[in-house]
Amino acid sequence: MKLLNFTIINLTICLILGIVMGYFINITVTISLVTSALFLLLLAISYVYFKNKLNSLIWFGVLAYLTIISIGVLTVNFHNQKNHINHYTKTISYGENNIKTISFRVKEILKPGNYYNKYVVDILKIDSTKVSGKTLLNIEKDSTEIRLNVDEIAITKAQLKDLIHPLNPHQFDYKNYLSKQYIYHQIFTTNNAVLKLDSKSKSILGFANTIRTFINAKLKDYHFSKDELSIVNALLLGQRQDISKNIYTSYTNAGAIHILAVSGLHVGIILFILNIVFKPIEQFKNGKVFKTILIVCFLWAFAVISGLSASVTRAVTMFSILAIAMNLKRPTNIYNTLAISMFFILLVKPMFLFDVGFQLSYLAVFSIVTIDPILYKLWQPKNKFLDKYWHTFTVTVSAQFGIIPISLYYFHQFPGLFFISNLVIIPFLGLILGLGVLVIVLACINALPQFLATSFGYIINLMNDFVGWVSQQEDFLFKAIPFSFIYVITSYFLITAFVRCCIKKTYWNIRLFLISVLIFQLAFFYTDLTKPSNEFIVFHKSRFSLIGNTSNNNITIASDLDSLEHSKTKIIKDYRIGNHINQEKHQALQTYYQLNNTSILVVDSLGIYNFKSVKPDYVLLRQSPKINLNRLIDSINPKQIIADGSNYKSYIEHWETVCLKRKIPFHQTSKKGAFILNY
Repeated sequence: MKLLNFTIINLTICLILGIVMGYFINITVTISLVTSALFLLLLAISYVYFKNKLNSLIWFGVLAYLTIISIGVLTVNFHNQKNHINHYTKTISYGENNIKTISFRVKEILKPGNYYNKYVVDILKIDSTKVSGKTLLNIEKDSTEIRLNVDEIAITKAQLKDLIHPLNPHQFDYKNYLSKQYIYHQIFTTNNAVLKLDSKSKSILGFANTIRTFINAKLKDYHFSKDELSIVNALLLGQRQDISKNIYTSYTNAGAIHILAVSGLHVGIILFILNIVFKPIEQFKNGKVFKTILIVCFLWAFAVISGLSASVTRAVTMFSILAIAMNLKRPTNIYNTLAISMFFILLVKPMFLFDVGFQLSYLAVFSIVTIDPILYKLWQPKNKFLDKYWHTFTVTVSAQFGIIPISLYYFHQFPGLFFISNLVIIPFLGLILGLGVLVIVLACINALPQFLATSFGYIINLMNDFVGWVSQQEDFLFKAIPFSFIYVITSYFLITAFVRCCIKKTYWNIRLFLISVLIFQLAFFYTDLTKPSNEFIVFHKSRFSLIGNTSNNNITIASDLDSLEHSKTKIIKDYRIGNHINQEKHQALQTYYQLNNTSILVVDSLGIYNFKSVKPDYVLLRQSPKINLNRLIDSINPKQIIADGSNYKSYIEHWETVCLKRKIPFHQTSKKGAFILNY
């Protein structure tokens, strides 16, 4: 007997709504707990007294939906580590001059930066107080290159520093990204200041890291190059930290980055291989049950070794459900399977909802199962070879329908030759993964023939070279595409309406499609109306000055950057994309800007500001001018003083003190971010 007469899809939608509410609305743990308990109690009472009439009671359905929404809110609060009693933020103060003795356990090894090795760590103690919570650990690189391993416990003396929001508009918000992983602070230290402690305890992730380290040590004995090992780690072990920037960029530009991210494609191939390997077990009594248990165990072991990322967890959860249904011969609906896997994953990891990999993964699969049958029916070649490639093409195109809007929103580029790289690589990916598993197993037991290792390395290099060639066709790579969140929503509405029309051409579906086209056009009109018309902005750029003046959908840039440095900076690119600005012009830095009725005086290293006829509203200090700020204020009497990133820190601190005494607003771009003036 069914408890609720609702599909799992509707319940999953309600859970998602609850998670969104819990994240964006400040609802306390107590309120969410009481609300969830009350709804569950009412739902239980309703079921007991009206279980024979549930189908006819609309309010029972509404109550069920509200219960799941409240559980979604509670899940967010329950998993938020800041709500835990012993979280480190509740027990200590932190600041610039507050150095603490911090004990920590390494949880995850991140991709190193240019100057620091990076880790996610669990804080165990601060001084003598036992605490909990995650933070970001940055260890300065030096000649020793001592690296910490997962589960290692160490101690250091350092400050807990706040993560900072981006200092320029439309830049990637790393602080917000880390907060979704419950990381709110960071530690900067050196190798000499880190003392490792003895620790014999091992977590599942630590055990998985030990296995990966053992596999890599064995593979190195067979003379795999650094790039070959990085691809093997990405394809089979789910670790992409060691992939070089050039190779990662090549796969991204070729539209083949999903090949390096362990996801449904890889797990599906592994499930197929496991089904063949464990096929003989079916001959024994209860063989199918044992076979299913073994397959599910192996899938989750693979997920753990791969690091339990959002895409891996989604894929393994979904394929575990599929494996159980397939081997026990139970009918399955792919939409219900997707919904069930999403429901249980979000109950355990609610912040996965905001993970880009999680979103892309589900949208791609949902799009494939919906659109691929429509495209595949357009042509069904009798030749098996052509049929295979045609189906690969339709699957690839179907996935793009699902991920293009959100990919443009996050990455602002579209690889026009994505289908070529997928058509060449995907048909052989099963062979590459199968051969890779064989290579790893034989290497671990010291039975790998050198010719097989060399051949596998050659295949990896061949794949890298092909992807590199595709990525070099820059005429087919469309970059810097402005795509706001409103475009994402209207795009998915348009795609959904179009697919409905393709499935069934009814009057209502055609009308819905025409409405979606109209709404999509209105989104463009709205974007044009909300573009900044007249905006003067002093960007933050360390050691340099960078000024932008936006007018009539054009931005005029003035800076003291050389051409090489200017080509490297993403500040202007991000600003243009975020504001849908078409054209960019360049001019030399000026000493005075007249913006309608507002004026800005720029004082550079020469320190010249005595203009008798000029009474500017704002003063911009750049390149550390040696001036008496009190005298400047007395002479000009500006409304506000601005200091950009080109000034010495000691100068800025002195100017800030002067402005505080004189009660004049002071804007420091290194703290407050870019200065924006609408005129």
